[in-house]
Amino acid sequence: MNKQSLSSSTERSNLVVGIAIIGLVFFIMGFVSWVNSILIPFFKIACELTTFQSYFVTFAFYIAYLIMSIPVAFMLKKTGYKRGMSYGFLFLAIGAALFVPAALSRTYAVFLLGLFTMGTGLAILQGAANPYITIIGPIESAARRISIMGVCNKFAGIVSPLIFSAVVLGKSKSILENVEKGLLSGEAKEQALTQLLNGVILPYTILAILLVAIGIFIYYSKLPDINPENEDEETLRSTQGKNSVLQFPYLVLGVLALFFHVGSQVIAIDTIINYAGSMGINLIEAKVFPSFTLGATLIGYLLGICLIPKFISQKNALIACSVIGLLLSMGIVLIDKDVTILGHQSKLSIWLLASLGFPNSLIYAGIWPHAIRGLGRFTKIASSLLVMALCGNAIMPQIYAYIADATHNLQMGYWVLIPCFAYLVWYSVWGYGITYWSSK
Repeated sequence: MNKQSLSSSTERSNLVVGIAIIGLVFFIMGFVSWVNSILIPFFKIACELTTFQSYFVTFAFYIAYLIMSIPVAFMLKKTGYKRGMSYGFLFLAIGAALFVPAALSRTYAVFLLGLFTMGTGLAILQGAANPYITIIGPIESAARRISIMGVCNKFAGIVSPLIFSAVVLGKSKSILENVEKGLLSGEAKEQALTQLLNGVILPYTILAILLVAIGIFIYYSKLPDINPENEDEETLRSTQGKNSVLQFPYLVLGVLALFFHVGSQVIAIDTIINYAGSMGINLIEAKVFPSFTLGATLIGYLLGICLIPKFISQKNALIACSVIGLLLSMGIVLIDKDVTILGHQSKLSIWLLASLGFPNSLIYAGIWPHAIRGLGRFTKIASSLLVMALCGNAIMPQIYAYIADATHNLQMGYWVLIPCFAYLVWYSVWGYGITYWSSK
């Protein structure tokens, strides 16, 4: 075997190892993120919260992306992607461990602190894993690699609410139903609420231990590190004369696109159980609806893996998904028809909401390669700006909850989705191609 083929074989081996380990990272990110969809109604009952207060679960979790992204960028510059990811798992473990004192004291604020700490860990992982998987191979197939990561992420999202329900809610099903229906009061109610919250202690203790173990594994793994600041000639030409990451319009506009996208995605997943509850579906039955949304997302990712870039380009996939998302959003707020699907008596709009998972699958995969292309030495700070945009997960559900509370109609809250997808259509058609702020 000559040196060239040996080098090629080593590169392929490094690529496979890198994708496999980053796939594990995306699985864990999905597991701890999408369990929020059931934490929201769980805390609403167990901590006696309003709808608006319950959505501070997502706010505390994802606002860490906004606050911590720039510090994360400087940290990753010093540590590199590999070591940075191991630190991210440490923060996740600390956040999970905070659920223990929060449950023992029945203090919602401590739960939120734990969620913010976990969000900080995810900000580190997102800041390292997303650019890593984008630039580890050819940029034209980046959406395909991101789709593979999406499969790992969304599969974890499908199973995490079900595991939480089985481990935490399963043993307290009758208690939960009695509290939800208002059948308990006084001391009996206090004991029931205490028992509900104590149910998270053992699972989150085990989770914290596992997260530490994964962080240690990545620290000592053979994950190849990469340096996006090594610029080729084409990248050098595109960055010549630029001294700020804000001088790349397609990146800045992409940050806004990602903000709207992740906001619309988390609304479709984290609000669907409460929306089902407004139709008379109890929490135990409604727990499967986030899995329907994530299942639709999983189908989209699998199609992306098969079709991109061989049969459809990243750009056209992004356009198609943005348009489909806009049409589904209009249907959610305008259609009010009773249906029975998969044994659930509900409104058709909730199935349109679950179907949003399909177009949302490839929007994320389309925005990253468009926004981060050709940035060279600006790649790490640009990645942090894109991670910062994930605070849309924190802000958009709050806007949804405010509209829903103000109109006393959860369905009306979904009007917030329409401008989000309208902007995504614009970015996918025109915005991604803007390379200068002026007409020059």
